Amino acid sequence: MISIKNLNKFYGSSKVLNDISIDIKAGEIFAIVGHSGAGKSTLLRCMNGLEEYSSGSLKVNSKEIKELGKEQLRSFRKNIGMIFQHFSLIQRKNVYENVALPMQLWGYSKDEIDKKVKELLSLVGLKSKLNSYPNQLSGGQKQRVAIARALTLEPQVLLSDEATSALDPNTTTSILNLLKKINKKLNITIVLVTHEMDVVKQIAQKALLLEHGNIIGFDNTEDLFLKPDEKMKEFLGEVEVVPKKGVNIKLYFPKKNAHKSFITTMARELDMDFNIVWGKLEEVNSHIIGNMVINVKDEEEQSVIEYIKKHDIVWEVL
Repeated sequence: MISIKNLNKFYGSSKVLNDISIDIKAGEIFAIVGHSGAGKSTLLRCMNGLEEYSSGSLKVNSKEIKELGKEQLRSFRKNIGMIFQHFSLIQRKNVYENVALPMQLWGYSKDEIDKKVKELLSLVGLKSKLNSYPNQLSGGQKQRVAIARALTLEPQVLLSDEATSALDPNTTTSILNLLKKINKKLNITIVLVTHEMDVVKQIAQKALLLEHGNIIGFDNTEDLFLKPDEKMKEFLGEVEVVPKKGVNIKLYFPKKNAHKSFITTMARELDMDFNIVWGKLEEVNSHIIGNMVINVKDEEEQSVIEYIKKHDIVWEVL
């Protein structure tokens, strides 16, 4: 669906994207994550031709963006919907008119527009608000209108640029659930830019982590959180405090065995007591994953490691 190879982007002499290579599959929900200035919005805007890239390749459905002429680019953008942080609704138009606007600009008939607008407002849960104006809506309702508008031309890809950043946590969850519903029902590819890791956990199947225009993480979301590398830990602000005495072993539990009582079973079978330093379970993309740090005596280290190796557990000595 989207194939990016060795992509570079300069603003003057400043390099904002450095050798980006990723593939996004059709129907996938993909997150681009990073702090302010990481280059994530620039990368997103390259995907629909709003930004030119300096070198490398960016193809959407096998079409190289930089090779498209003006009319070709206009036609190409018809297949790319986009939603923004601050909704970008026209204040003097009501909900119906805001959603209908893209179809009007492309010359659709009134009957086609009326049918599509009402279908989409029903999909996003705002059928009763078609005559309301933006200043009469909550933030979440405004974003739902923006999502409906982005879907009017039946795009294959939906780009989301910090679309939940201006919303409270409960509203954010409702919008993310709506996006998941749209992804499943319409089989639309969703690429979202965010700096919020909770957003990534809730919705993304795969994530790209950017820092100063460089890729510092790229994997299935569950794997990124299950066993984060040093860059990921730094990004998350995780500081691991462990005892100085004994051996500290960190265990990672993937979704298929996150609920198993591994520690209890190991303690019983080895006839040992372990100190549990800390542990956590969390939901990532509708799956439960977890990790735990145990502290064992020096003389028990080898027995414990040999036992762990016999089971489907990822581990490391801290």
